[in-house]
Amino acid sequence: MERSLDTQVSQAVDAWLRWLPRWQPATHRGRVAPCRLCLGSPVLSAAGLGADVPHAVQHGLSVRVKTIVDRAVADYTSRNLPMLQAELDQQAARNRARSYRPAEDLDPEFEGLPLDPDPVPGAPFLFTLSGLAAEADADVPALPPLTEEAKAALRQEVGLADDYANMVGREICSVLLHHRLRIQTAVAEYVEPQISAMLEELTRSLDAPFDPGADGGFDGL
Repeated sequence: MERSLDTQVSQAVDAWLRWLPRWQPATHRGRVAPCRLCLGSPVLSAAGLGADVPHAVQHGLSVRVKTIVDRAVADYTSRNLPMLQAELDQQAARNRARSYRPAEDLDPEFEGLPLDPDPVPGAPFLFTLSGLAAEADADVPALPPLTEEAKAALRQEVGLADDYANMVGREICSVLLHHRLRIQTAVAEYVEPQISAMLEELTRSLDAPFDPGADGGFDGL
């Protein structure tokens, strides 16, 4: 498993590095709610992507690593956890029956992010993507209820799957330590100059009203 994870993590980092030169700072208003995937992520700590790195840059790597964990857990579940696998199969079939699935087949940089922007007070949306998705979900019959015994057994299998996911996550963090240098080098090359340019532009815009040579200045004082 270690050799396989080594290869998968290396490929994930390679894909992220190929995307990073296309990254540009967002010009729209930021979201208030933190990203549950990235906030306090040990994966990002292992990769050396601290809080000073823009969230979009972090998220692109977080999702790619999460995909590795998800695949490993899915394989473990299919081989060892039959009740949980049956529940997942039923849920997958239910999801496929939905007529509208806006959160599927997104690029890693957008996967897991909210479908809609934060609302603006006094300016309600005519519709939202999440609202349309909820309407489509309501048209699909719910899964059959479980007995109490089945719920207890399912909770036990979910716990085993979580333990396995944590184990894989720790292994991935160890592997990521070997990629920190090239990750940080790429951030220095492609991200930090854009952030510096934004700060320089902000400084110029703040200083301009007080520039003695600017039009409308207070030259006579």
